[in-house]
Amino acid sequence: MIRYCIALVGLAFALTQGASAATREEQTKACKGDALRLCALAIPNEAKITACMQKKIDKLSPKCRAMFAPLPQTKKASAPKPKQG
Repeated sequence: MIRYCIALVGLAFALTQGASAATREEQTKACKGDALRLCALAIPNEAKITACMQKKIDKLSPKCRAMFAPLPQTKKASAPKPKQG
């Protein structure tokens, strides 16, 4: 049971790495069921859980899938192009 909890905390940490701005608690709540249902054999290896879930992203619940969505990037202001003419 302790390994299970550690794995899910690891999952939350792995999801935080450049994915969602959600808290670990929100990530765990959103993805715990999917991790158990789809990637139980990967537990407790957090890298394997994350890889498994990314591979099966189309089978994840909408809430969990949202945790894997990249953060929206702000548009950088581009320098004006010189006029030709």
